[in-house]
Amino acid sequence: MPTLRRHHLAFAVGAALVIGIGAAVAQTAKPEASSSPALADGPAVVKSPAPMKKGSVKSGQDVFRYETFGDEGFWTDAARLPEGMKAAKVTLLDAMKLGMTIDVEHIDPGMRKQLAAEFKTDLSAANAPMINDPAVMMKLIQANAVVGVVPKHDKVGITCALCHTITDGSLYAMPNGGSIGHRIDGRTEHTLQIGKMLAAAANSRAFFPILQLQNADGSTIGRAPKGLTKSSTEAEVDAYLSNPDYFPVGMFDDTPDGNGNPVHVVPFFRQDLAAPYGTSGQNNVLDNFNNTVYTAIFDPTNLLSPGGRKFLHILAGKGGDQLADDYATVLKSTGVKGYPYVKTSSTGKPGAAATPTGVRVDNAKLLDLNAYLVSLPAPKGVVKDASAGARGREIFRANCTSCHNVDQSKPVNAALVPMKTIWPGYAPKVLAERPPLSPIQNAPGTFDDKMIVVDASPGGGIRGDALPLLLDLARKPVFLHDDSVSSLDALLDPKRGASAPHPFYVADKLQRSDMVEFLRGLDTGKSAH
Repeated sequence: MPTLRRHHLAFAVGAALVIGIGAAVAQTAKPEASSSPALADGPAVVKSPAPMKKGSVKSGQDVFRYETFGDEGFWTDAARLPEGMKAAKVTLLDAMKLGMTIDVEHIDPGMRKQLAAEFKTDLSAANAPMINDPAVMMKLIQANAVVGVVPKHDKVGITCALCHTITDGSLYAMPNGGSIGHRIDGRTEHTLQIGKMLAAAANSRAFFPILQLQNADGSTIGRAPKGLTKSSTEAEVDAYLSNPDYFPVGMFDDTPDGNGNPVHVVPFFRQDLAAPYGTSGQNNVLDNFNNTVYTAIFDPTNLLSPGGRKFLHILAGKGGDQLADDYATVLKSTGVKGYPYVKTSSTGKPGAAATPTGVRVDNAKLLDLNAYLVSLPAPKGVVKDASAGARGREIFRANCTSCHNVDQSKPVNAALVPMKTIWPGYAPKVLAERPPLSPIQNAPGTFDDKMIVVDASPGGGIRGDALPLLLDLARKPVFLHDDSVSSLDALLDPKRGASAPHPFYVADKLQRSDMVEFLRGLDTGKSAH
């Protein structure tokens, strides 16, 4: 009989795995048979995702893999990534250690054969000259072989694929690093060291809005003990970005709010099953979410446009105004001109969901991207012990379906989970009021760092987290969006405590193992139900 220790908490954490429960006391219970009407297969009340408009899947693939919407201007002329890579003599081996992926289909046959031979050696410069030659890395970029790093004439831009594509590793897969093989779009590259990649840019200060900054009162929010300022040197910025304690592996800071709040990169397959989008659930519509990425993250200089400044003011008031002014000072001091670079096709109201910075990239391409992200299949679950998985399923059905579906081919509940519900220990301090939006507030720890400024309130939602897709969990090395839990077993272990984020626990070790086996086996096929 499984002993379940349960606290009043249900639900998921944005882009990370969580499992829900709605009971209040610890108890011992025997799961009933799956045919019993007493066991639910999903939440009784479900908020449906917003209707999604879709374009062409084929064109959407090109958008996902190669469309930059002009961001090559930022990455080449402002951040100066190619310049920094050349100065640092970045090699293919360096890129692999950073977790980057290489598309084998864009490597000519002769080079492919030689690389395959070199990766069978000790990887030393003597035995593997090509993978240690910076010129080879530049050739691979120009050949469009480096996934997500796209050549545009004499410049280089960044696309979605950088963080949301892996390969099959058919030519080479580095342990705890990148891979070379055929693309598999939509899956998270958990070993990608995005912070170190950003630090490779010659002017990493151009990333100012997504750095952990020092506030005027001396406070700072994030993992680093001290924040950066408009006067910080390139070396100081690089040190922050390169430190995995401050900018962990597999994470990206996608909120330009001056807080150090990287979150684990989410999978991007079967987005028809996910809603709302982003950890905070700020975007009910997928194309609006992606437009924000293109117009505020891939080219953050757009935040200094009139619409971008208005966006920052709406979110953070005087703090947003100061962030913009300081960013302008940084760009001027580092010789950045001609911004913003992002190429947009329409304008709208700043702060609106469709045009947060007042502009929108080509809408047809956004809808094509919708179609492609919906079409990408979820990976198969990993089942090592079917009997254990079946037992785990019954525990899940008896205790987790107030929030989650047993059948993962069904969309997740689109309702947001209040922060106090998902995290019983949540005790925020109000930093500033900003009616009609929810207050700017912060709680100790990293679990709500992304919520401090950027939450769902611009879209009319509560301050809380979106439910995740419970898919591809066998590959996932860490859990919860802040990477605070090291394994599925640890997530379910009552040692984390009653006030921890998502305190649903399976006290019995063997029963916990069964639950882990079930979760690792989840996919959108028959094995999920």
